[in-house]
Amino acid sequence: MSDRESGFTLIEMMVALAIFSLAALALIRLNAATVRTSADVATRTFGQIVAQNIAAETITDPIAPSVGRAVGTTENGGRSWIWARTTSRTADPALLRVDITITDPQRRFAGALTVVRKSK
Repeated sequence: MSDRESGFTLIEMMVALAIFSLAALALIRLNAATVRTSADVATRTFGQIVAQNIAAETITDPIAPSVGRAVGTTENGGRSWIWARTTSRTADPALLRVDITITDPQRRFAGALTVVRKSK
């Protein structure tokens, strides 16, 4: 074997490194997207739990909520959540519709739930 046949040339090494670096960059971007998505899923999961808690309080409260909008904050999972509860009448005067929306402190949507309860 001559010296020319015994290894890679500089050009071949540069091409191999370029291909490897493109693959590594793609994996890094994929990892960042995965982290961002998992954080969004966690926020929405906790948001739905908060919405269910507010709904349970609304349904079990002996006094029906007044028609209109109410806003408040609550703590759950070590985080602060902003809830908005909109109560409206239905076609049946004995029932109220309650729409609950949850946002995080940056006002990003985190969950929503609609329930129906007795008006009295």
